[in-house]
Amino acid sequence: MFLLLALLGTAAWITSTVVLRMKALERRADGMERRLGLVLDHFGIEEPEPAGLEGVRALACEGRTVEAIKAYREATGAGLLEAKRAVEAL
Repeated sequence: MFLLLALLGTAAWITSTVVLRMKALERRADGMERRLGLVLDHFGIEEPEPAGLEGVRALACEGRTVEAIKAYREATGAGLLEAKRAVEAL
């Protein structure tokens, strides 16, 4: 019984450590993305549009939002929330 409790405690400690590390890495990546955006803006560099967005734009204009989000995700590899925001911005 003691061994089981020790294993559960160790697993909980490892899980919490990993979660904290992941959150720290996410914050760091967000900061780096923000700084990169500032550098690109400073030099007037426009990020190229991924290939295949013409179809996404057409779907969005037709009001087929769900299909447009799916097409955007396939074209860019973006996550669901990012794709939803991008399609809404179109």
